[in-house]
Amino acid sequence: MQFLLRTYVERMRDTSVDFHGPGLEGKRILLGVTGGIAAVDSVKVARELRRYGAVVQVVMTHSAQKIITPLALSWASDSGVILDWDGEMMQLDDFDAALVCPATRHHMAGLVQGMMDTPLLMALSAARGRKVPIMLVPSMHEDLAADPITEELEGELQRFGMQLHWGPFIEGKRKQDDPVSIVAAFSHMLNSRLADRRSVVVTLGATRSSIDDIRFIQNTSSGATGWKIAEDLHRLGHDVTVVAGACTATPAFRLPLVIDAPDPQLMLRELKALANDSISAWVHCAAVLDYLVESPIEGKFGSQQGDWQISLKEGSKHIEELKEACEGSVRIGFKLESGVKIADLVHRALAQIKNAGMTAVVANRLEDIGDEGKPRAHMVDSLGEHWALDDERALLVAVRILIERGVQ
Repeated sequence: MQFLLRTYVERMRDTSVDFHGPGLEGKRILLGVTGGIAAVDSVKVARELRRYGAVVQVVMTHSAQKIITPLALSWASDSGVILDWDGEMMQLDDFDAALVCPATRHHMAGLVQGMMDTPLLMALSAARGRKVPIMLVPSMHEDLAADPITEELEGELQRFGMQLHWGPFIEGKRKQDDPVSIVAAFSHMLNSRLADRRSVVVTLGATRSSIDDIRFIQNTSSGATGWKIAEDLHRLGHDVTVVAGACTATPAFRLPLVIDAPDPQLMLRELKALANDSISAWVHCAAVLDYLVESPIEGKFGSQQGDWQISLKEGSKHIEELKEACEGSVRIGFKLESGVKIADLVHRALAQIKNAGMTAVVANRLEDIGDEGKPRAHMVDSLGEHWALDDERALLVAVRILIERGVQ
């Protein structure tokens, strides 16, 4: 019995989480949990905050404690939980940001009216007075969400500089969004206030060329790397526009602006249109077809008509077509080769940099992909310097550093 008790205590101390990125690194976050049924997900929210480096202090209302135990949130946050009034008044500490998840309409109204009948409302009032960023995640029945008073409360909260993150309508309820999406939006809100915010365009996925109205040729690219880059930049507060080709991978959360352009010519037109805006950086992850179907057939080419000869023509090189329009911006390309030595891979990446006016190129060999003994990729800059990127995290950091450093 003593051994079992000791084992239980040791497990309760196992509160560590994997580090996923620096979006909230070193930030002290006040996590308010009110009495909505969505409080059952607050454990996941607390741990997701910590995965991005946050130090979390939880404040629970009495109603929230009827839905989920303080012990669960103490474990999830790896800290004590404020449950009621006490002499220390830790809820008045100087936090970097506050997240109320879920936020009941009662607490939204109390915050608008300046009520302080709970430690959480006092904490939020103090944070508002210090102009600390605050995000509220409402969760309520659809009829309550549609009540004009709710709309008025939302407007007042926004007037005070607070942000609301609404989830989807499901089963007659405005449900709370998933923890990954909530923390991504919260991280973006906090980091977008920084002075070095960049506007970034990320292309990703495969492109395809129609043979007839139901068939096409397409290269192989899941879009996974591009989504990871876009997500990382979004979490860190940058203004990200995604131009997506055909993808088998999906993003971990909804990004604000995603333009679907699976056809390479459509993708190029969209990129040229975006180049009219002030874009700080371009990340060209998309696998653009080198050859397109010369004469697509209208309708469907019938079966049992013998062999079918299809003529291909060379397609436009997007990065070269955009060279002049993107001048003055950071531009990062991706290059995939096969059957070449690393020295040749670097040489070809450097040629791409010079021909298309790139800042750097992330180069891969097809045979290395998926081999845990090989680097994830090689980064090559305009001086011909190159270094191995051991894993996906190193790739994300390298891309981010180039973008945030800007054009030298």
